Amino acid sequence: MIYDFGEAFRRAPHKAITLLGMSGVGKTMLADRLPKAEWFHYSADYRIGTKYLEEDILDNIKRKAMQVPFLRKLLLSDSIYICSNITVDNLDPISTYLGKIGRPDSVGAEEGGLSYEEFRHRQDLHEQAEIASMIDVARFKAKALEIYGYPNFINDASGSICEIVDPKAGTDDPVLDILSRDTLLLYIRAGEADYKRVEAAAMRNPKPLFYRDDFLQAAIPEYRSEAGLPPSPVSHVDDIDPDDFVKWIFPKLWRHRIPRYQAIADRLGYVIEADEAASVRDGHDFTDLVAGAIDRRQKAGA
Repeated sequence: MIYDFGEAFRRAPHKAITLLGMSGVGKTMLADRLPKAEWFHYSADYRIGTKYLEEDILDNIKRKAMQVPFLRKLLLSDSIYICSNITVDNLDPISTYLGKIGRPDSVGAEEGGLSYEEFRHRQDLHEQAEIASMIDVARFKAKALEIYGYPNFINDASGSICEIVDPKAGTDDPVLDILSRDTLLLYIRAGEADYKRVEAAAMRNPKPLFYRDDFLQAAIPEYRSEAGLPPSPVSHVDDIDPDDFVKWIFPKLWRHRIPRYQAIADRLGYVIEADEAASVRDGHDFTDLVAGAIDRRQKAGA
């Protein structure tokens, strides 16, 4: 007799799931459709912005405000204070802090382009914050049940999680070990139509992104060549248009991440398609969808 893992998931009184997938593929939308009284929604990006990068984000805003004489006077006299209003659905303060690499006088980027050194510094801080937010998952899962009484837990992981782990390491990677031990890993796989939709949005409004340093260092010379810019050390980015670079690199980053996510799912998780996720209406639909993904993997391995 083959044990029915899908049915066991349906009957489990406490479910804990980590949603994996590209930014824009529908992780937060899916989490928002689950009953609020039954599912604790843990957002990695929200945790990053309100805990681990909060001070850096506010310092960056204050630094800009101090350049405006009117605001500078009010800040120095404690007449006003600055705070960020980060929510699960509004992560703009994090994106603004991450920034874009390129010309400092660019009007397209929120604060002009950043130098390679400053950009890399912020990327490194974000990576450390994202790792910390994932290590926090086990603690928040316990708090959600023990303190707040939520029977189920969903971890809405950042779109860049595949960059901060070693997908081929499996449970030898400390972050993947924690997540796979305390939650079921569910990869929302994007199809070509999903890619085109997300790419179109990225072209209309190119947002800051996270890159592994090896990926970025390989991409910059390629961009310079295709953009007709003269050869230069990777650290020289003062002649790069920030928005143009983000538009150029986005398709490459997307394709780069696909096999990394698939490797995680192949070793430790389960897969649903983005259109399946989009069809979920409530908690029952979601439970059936996850159980179906478990059954598919079990049959494929039988």
